[in-house]
Amino acid sequence: MDYKELHRPQFHFSARKNWINDPNGLVYQNGVWHLYFQHNPAACVWGKPFWGHAVSNDLIAWQEQDGHALSPDEHGAMFSGSAVVDHDNTAGFGEGALLAFYTAAGEYAMPKREFTQCLAFSLDGGANWIKYDGNPVLEWIEGGNRDPKVIWHAETRRWIMALYLAEDRYCLLSSPDAKTWTKIQDLTLDDDNECPDFFPLKDASGTERWVFSGAKGYYVVGRFDGKTFAAETGRQTAESGRNGYAAQTFSNVPDGRCIQISWMAGGLYPEMPFNQQLSIPVELTLMGEGNNVVLTRWPVRELNSLRQRSIALKHETIGGDKRLTATTEAVLFDASFTVHRQDANLLYVVIRGQSLVFDWRKNEFRFEYGSASRLVPDRRQVPLPDEPTLSVRLVVDKASVEVFINGGVISASFCFLPNGYVHPFEIHSYPTEQIIEDFELHELASIWS
Repeated sequence: MDYKELHRPQFHFSARKNWINDPNGLVYQNGVWHLYFQHNPAACVWGKPFWGHAVSNDLIAWQEQDGHALSPDEHGAMFSGSAVVDHDNTAGFGEGALLAFYTAAGEYAMPKREFTQCLAFSLDGGANWIKYDGNPVLEWIEGGNRDPKVIWHAETRRWIMALYLAEDRYCLLSSPDAKTWTKIQDLTLDDDNECPDFFPLKDASGTERWVFSGAKGYYVVGRFDGKTFAAETGRQTAESGRNGYAAQTFSNVPDGRCIQISWMAGGLYPEMPFNQQLSIPVELTLMGEGNNVVLTRWPVRELNSLRQRSIALKHETIGGDKRLTATTEAVLFDASFTVHRQDANLLYVVIRGQSLVFDWRKNEFRFEYGSASRLVPDRRQVPLPDEPTLSVRLVVDKASVEVFINGGVISASFCFLPNGYVHPFEIHSYPTEQIIEDFELHELASIWS
């Protein structure tokens, strides 16, 4: 497998073959980043899931491992979950053991049963997993309860599990040993479901805050004392666009960083041996404080290692027949610029024949390609702040573009296939002039080469 197929992503992770969806079990240990993922080994469409496994030394170049980390059993198929490092041997499997928490989807068991939450452990750095013989560690609660996200709360010396229940309802549970769990709180995240995440970040004042999020990219920020999460903001959107879904953060990340990967749900890869891709890793930070705090997403600095030839333009005025055309033939690139909208109505960023449109009249942008995933809210239109100047960063792969506005305060994911074009990257203004400053385009290398 050379990973050079026509629509193969060149720096976003995709499986060698067949269908993938949610990132699972994201964990760092001893210099290795572990990426587990929902995988159907039988076909290029969604089906009975296993956990696939890939590793990286730099968060960018991934090597898929042979076989599967977790396979269906008498409890059901392997739905989504998370992984942690048990530094203090709370579970009794050994100091530094990796623990994986996952949903056993009982609808695939014989006979069928309800969804339950199970535990596996690894004593060899995530290469091989042993399922706990006392599974399930959490019996069915209600509905299709699933997707356990577990984090260690040092102050109370307890594991905390965020779990999806049904409709837009979730809960938090606590455990001293990763095996016995007690529900401590019910939560609601309006119009969201599945794949919760729960993690601490420092705000601009240095105060620890906690972020609770769901699969559709919605989140709230609040305080957590080990027993009760109290939201202090309304529901906000972390990842917009048509294709971002089921984001999960890595556990045990060094240097206080918070790293996240999403499934770019709903992309099209016609007649390829694989189907679907994951996002690039992004670093999360909190901007502001108090009730005005917001989550920002920004490509990890490791992505810069792929940069090759670069183009820079300090100041360009575009409008009418005058456009900004990047002198490149690359199909992989990382482009950024600042735009002063002036009195224009529209800014067109044309990426390999497809248009990303900034509509200043409506203060929104949209990517004019394809249809929405059935899972993600139909966010073809992404709101923009009513400001005269915006900074824009676009990370473009063979079948996707990820957009970051104003330092990641707004971010969005879009999958696409190219149309006909002469130049792979152009910027147009309509109907009057706009000013583009600090334009940079970095051609990117493939991780597979």
